[in-house]
Amino acid sequence: MSRDAAAARVTELRAEIDAHNYRYYVLDDPSVPDAEYDRLMRELEALEAEYPALQSPDSPTQRVGAAPESGFEEVTHDTPMLSLANAFSEEEVRDFDRRVREGLEVDAVRYVAEPKLDGVAIALSYRDGALVRAATRGDGTRGEDVTANVRTIRAIPLKLRGEGWPAVLDVRGEIYMPLAGFEAFNKRALESGAKALVNPRNAAAGSLRQLDPAMTAERPLAFYAYSVAGRAGLPGCHGDALERLREWGFPVNPEMRRVDGVDGLLTYHADMLERRPQLAYDIDGVVYKVDDFDQQDTLGFVSRAPRWALAHKFPAQEEITRLLEIDVQVGRTGAITPVARLEPVFVGGVTVTNATLHNEDEIRRKDARPGDWVVVRRAGDVIPEVARVLVERRESELPEFVMPTECPVCGSAVERQEGEAVARCTGGLVCRAQLRQAIQHFASRRAMDIEGLGEKLIAQLVDGGLVETVADLYRFDAEQLAGLERMGEKSAQNLVTQFNRSKTPELGRLLFALGIREVGEVTATQLARHFGSLDALRAADVEALETVSDVGPVVAAHVRAFFDEPHNLKVIDELLAAGVEWQAPEQPAGEQPLAGQTWVLTGTLGMPRMKAKGWLESLGAKVSGSVSGKTDVVLAGEAAGSKLAKAEKQGVEVIDEARFLELMAKYGVVDA
Repeated sequence: MSRDAAAARVTELRAEIDAHNYRYYVLDDPSVPDAEYDRLMRELEALEAEYPALQSPDSPTQRVGAAPESGFEEVTHDTPMLSLANAFSEEEVRDFDRRVREGLEVDAVRYVAEPKLDGVAIALSYRDGALVRAATRGDGTRGEDVTANVRTIRAIPLKLRGEGWPAVLDVRGEIYMPLAGFEAFNKRALESGAKALVNPRNAAAGSLRQLDPAMTAERPLAFYAYSVAGRAGLPGCHGDALERLREWGFPVNPEMRRVDGVDGLLTYHADMLERRPQLAYDIDGVVYKVDDFDQQDTLGFVSRAPRWALAHKFPAQEEITRLLEIDVQVGRTGAITPVARLEPVFVGGVTVTNATLHNEDEIRRKDARPGDWVVVRRAGDVIPEVARVLVERRESELPEFVMPTECPVCGSAVERQEGEAVARCTGGLVCRAQLRQAIQHFASRRAMDIEGLGEKLIAQLVDGGLVETVADLYRFDAEQLAGLERMGEKSAQNLVTQFNRSKTPELGRLLFALGIREVGEVTATQLARHFGSLDALRAADVEALETVSDVGPVVAAHVRAFFDEPHNLKVIDELLAAGVEWQAPEQPAGEQPLAGQTWVLTGTLGMPRMKAKGWLESLGAKVSGSVSGKTDVVLAGEAAGSKLAKAEKQGVEVIDEARFLELMAKYGVVDA
C-alpha cells in the first residue's frame, strides 16, 4: 500500500472507530460485534506502525501508550469545581425549592434531575476540539493532572464530533465503574490470585491514580458528563446544554429528566430510589439543578456551593453490630469527640470498626452503652455513625458512659461552655494531641504548604519533645533532622529547604495556618484583605472584625479571643523571630479602587467567570448574584438576559467585556 493510500485508509479507519465508540458509549446502540471492532483497531495499529508519520495524539490507538508517571502534577481549575449542599429529607427539599422560588420571585421553577453517581468527579479541558487535560476535583480549586490515565477511557472523546463547539470547552463529569465490570474484574483477579477491588467507587478513584496508564486501561471505567464550566456556544439552559454535549460525543446519563416544581423533584427521587437496584452503576442519591442559566446566575452561590443545586441523598446503608466500648478523641481545637469501637461490620462497601457518636448529648439521647447492639450507617454513604441503639436487645443492665473530666492525652481539665454541645480540652498548645494536629494543619497544602512534614514525622517531633510550638519547626537544621528515624541526610536537607521556602506566606495563608476557631481559608483571606497587616488585625476589636465580609459575631469573638491569649501571641512572636515574614495582600485596605462597589456579572464571558470575580474582589469590589438597588456596575457578556434588562430599567451602569478588560489593565490586574 502506498503512503497516500495508507493515509486515506487511516483517516477512514479513525472515523469509523470513532463512530462505533459514539454508538456504543453515547447512544448505547452498538452497530458491530466486538470482533469486528477489534479487527478495525488492529488494522489501524498496523498501518500506524508501518507509517509512523501518520500517528496522531487523537487517534483511537493512542489511548494507551504513555510512559508510567513518577507522580501527578498539581493543576489549578480555571473555574472551581464546587460542592453541593445535601438534603436527606422531603422537608429539606421543600425548603430548597422555597428558597429558589423566593430568590427568583416566581411561583414555580423548572429543574433538571439526574442520578448522583458514586464515582470520581473529573474536569476535561478541550482546545479546538481536542482533549488537552483531565484533572481530578481535588479540593475544588486545585486537583491532579490525570490526563494520561483518562485518555484510556473509551467513553471520553479524544476529539469532539460534529461542529459548533467553542475553541475552549471545559466539561465536568463523573468517572465510575459499572457494576458488571466491577464484578468481572474481581472474578478475574480472584482466579489469578490477585487482590480484589473493595467497591466500585474506590476502584474508580484508585484506577485514576495508577502511575502506569496501561494499568488504568485494564480497569472497566465509564463516564457521564454533567455540566460545563463556561457557556460560550451553548443553549441557555442546563438540559439543552447536556444534549449539545451529547451531540459532540459525550455520554450523558439517559436518566436525566426535566421536572416541574418540588413535587416533580420528589417523584423523581422516589422513582430512582425504587429503581436503584436495577441500575448498571452505583448511585447514592440524585441531583437537582435549576434548568435556566439566567436563573442560576440570579441565585448565585453561598460559600462554595451553588444556591441553584442540591444533592438529595438516599437513605444510608445500615448494618447491626456490637458496641464494644466508647473512647474519646482530642481534636486540633481541643474538641473531645466520643468514638464507638465496634465489632467489625461491612457497611456500604467498607469494613467499619469505629463510628462517631458526635457528642455527649447524642450519647444520652440514643442511650448508647458499651455492650449494646447498635445500627451503624455511613451517613451520606461516607462517615460511619451509630444511627440508633437497639435497647430492646439489651440483655442486662449496662453502665452509662461518663464523659471524662480530664483530657486523656495531657490531663488538662475538660470544659463544656454553656450553649455548646462539644466539650473541649483546655490544654491548648500544651496538649500533645492538639499539637500534633495543629502542626499537621499548619503544614498542610492550603496553609504553610510544608511538603514532606507528614504525620509520622510530626509524631516523632512531638513525642520526642523536639517541638513545643509550630515556631520550633523553623529552628531545625539538617543535621538535627537527619538523626531522626527514617530520615537520611538528603531527606533532612529537603525538609529544611521546605521550611525555608514556607517562610514568606501570604497573610491569609498564615492566618489560616494558625488554626483560629471558625476561621477557614476563605475567612482568613477576607480578614487579610480587610486589615492588610497582622498588627492591624491583632489590634481590631469585635466591632471592627464584624465589619469584614462573612464575619459575624461568633467568628469575630473567636478571632478576638485568639489574639487575647498570651500563649498565642507568644507563638506568633516566635514565628516572626524565626524568620517568618508574612506578605501583605496584593491590594491593601484603603488602596482598593473599587472598594465599596457592588458588581454583577451576567451573560457569557470570554473568560472564566470566577477569574473575573477574583479580579474584582482583589480590587475591593463585592460581586453579587443579582441586580438590586445596591448594584453599582453590571458586566454584561453575550446573551445576557433578565439581569441586563433589570439593570437597564434601574439605570445601573452596564459595561461590556472589552471595557472591563480596559479597567482591569488600568488598575494593573492584567497587562494593557
